[in-house]
Amino acid sequence: MNKLMVLCVEDEAEVREAIMRDLDPFKSIIQLEAADNSEDALAVLNECKADGIAAALVLCDHLMPGLRGVDFLIQLQADPRYAATRKVLITGQAGLEDTVRAVNEARLHHYIAKPWDPEQLAQVVRDQLTEYVLETQSDLMPYVSSLDGPRLLEKIAAGPRDE
Repeated sequence: MNKLMVLCVEDEAEVREAIMRDLDPFKSIIQLEAADNSEDALAVLNECKADGIAAALVLCDHLMPGLRGVDFLIQLQADPRYAATRKVLITGQAGLEDTVRAVNEARLHHYIAKPWDPEQLAQVVRDQLTEYVLETQSDLMPYVSSLDGPRLLEKIAAGPRDE
């Protein structure tokens, strides 16, 4: 099983802690990391990459000091090392223009408005991690009990595709 990581990028400590607390159920299969701005986020991503840990999902606020969240996600998408990483914007402040840029230029996978519902956040994270695992992992069994088990079992039963 390849090591996978979820990164939460949020500048407000209380909000970051709440998101991380809501992600607690995923700790058994995913390494959880946090950063308070895009510069710190890049450092975390690069450190994890060097340790052989793949960035499966980035949850990112939009209004932060320095580089805004949408611009960070666009930058991330442009880096081939992170193009497969699932990207979720979790904010109450992104306007329509920024959201459209995120969808078109960062391949945004989901948008969550603040304040979020913890159950909705957990479901979005489960869905996004399942997609990442289906797209990138050859051994799906370790994820069946924590992610979307029926989808993963269906893929396992279908067997490998002929390319």
